[in-house]
Amino acid sequence: MKTVVVIGGGITGLSAMYELQKWKMTTGEDVRLVLVEAFEQLGGKIRTVKQNGFVMEAGADSIVARKIETMPLFQELGLENDVVYNATGRSFIYIDGELKPIPEDAVFGIPASIESLAKSTLISAEGKVAALKDFYTKNETFTKNDSIGAFLEYFLGKEIVAKQIAPVLSGVYSGKLSDLTIASTLPYLIDYKNQYGSIIKGLEANKQKFKGGERKFVSFQNGLDSLIDGLEAKLGDTEILKNTKVYTIKNSHKKYQVFLSNQDVIDADSIILSIPHSAAQDILDNSNIQSEFSGLKNSSLISVYLGFNVPDSILPADGTGFITANTDELSCNACTWTSRKWEHTSKSGNLLVRLFYKSSHPSFTSLKDLNREELIGAALEDVHKSLGINAQPVVSQVTKWNDQMPNYLITHPNSVKALESKMAASYPGIILAGCSYYGVGIPDCIENGIDSARKVIQML
Repeated sequence: MKTVVVIGGGITGLSAMYELQKWKMTTGEDVRLVLVEAFEQLGGKIRTVKQNGFVMEAGADSIVARKIETMPLFQELGLENDVVYNATGRSFIYIDGELKPIPEDAVFGIPASIESLAKSTLISAEGKVAALKDFYTKNETFTKNDSIGAFLEYFLGKEIVAKQIAPVLSGVYSGKLSDLTIASTLPYLIDYKNQYGSIIKGLEANKQKFKGGERKFVSFQNGLDSLIDGLEAKLGDTEILKNTKVYTIKNSHKKYQVFLSNQDVIDADSIILSIPHSAAQDILDNSNIQSEFSGLKNSSLISVYLGFNVPDSILPADGTGFITANTDELSCNACTWTSRKWEHTSKSGNLLVRLFYKSSHPSFTSLKDLNREELIGAALEDVHKSLGINAQPVVSQVTKWNDQMPNYLITHPNSVKALESKMAASYPGIILAGCSYYGVGIPDCIENGIDSARKVIQML
């Protein structure tokens, strides 16, 4: 009998094991499947908290609809009738002491028409003139391996990048634009520039790809935990070990020995390591691959939910949240008006907001060591400054992700390739998986889990 061990019960590991079990049931293969999770519940960065009539996502809060609609997973798990879509509304940028709308005809803050550029209230007339350089300047040097920040600044100017684009893109990709590659963020922009002669013209010509209807994000009536619970319920032919840490992995006669915190040792033919790269680095403890692991970088994030006994209607009527541009004005990077964006999160219609504090923000150094009550106080101050709300919360949820948010720096693709090469040489049969390497979105993690399982199936 062959044995496959998946280490890590987040969405990547669960998707990998689900694919392995489907293969086993279809083919009748004599294989033992074991899923090992260090914590008492599965899900990783997906965790739904329900309290006082509010539904709060301590980790990821939604799924990009256009990426998941091609996957049959929801139907296979029987979740298709529980799907909910986001409510639509305008997003704002908080700058100069007020909320200013991000132009509607924009993609990640990048104008998708000359009208969008002209109507923006976020940049000056001089900044708009500078952005016109995009229409008459050819791309002669930039490739997809160059900095997305340098690329956008060169063709659109520094002001629009700083005040309108960077707040949005940095919020999505958790890093400074100067450190992120075009390939790891918006690779199609350079294609548009080369094909249409203009980033703006390219976005305008392909506008439907990004608009694609108003329902852009997906969740479930009872929260994203429904996806985790659905996968776990399907793994009836899998041994699931929760509250069990893996201490180390050792080679043993063309197999691997997996040493567990419960004193057990599992002999495995193949292993999928769907855990953060820092944890994989510790478990493997191999000096030959330390430098490659060290090339991968993480950042930190603090999430604070505040639920109030006041109606959601006190917010600007057409909004769903804001991002901050001037880091001196507020301590947070962004604020989602959760009850406005997701109706299922507040059945009573009362206000629920979520504030994000990232290590890229200058104030994070002073925030990261604060206790729960102090963080709630800092969040309330930001809510008061930005929204004028002085009410005390009836519910709150604070989550810290210390050094657990992947940063895809310019060097990231090369680091991953080098790591894959050395892993294949030193650990044939062990597959690295997860957002540390291959994408942070839930659909990306699902696809990576399925792909990792298929690699193992090929090996077996």
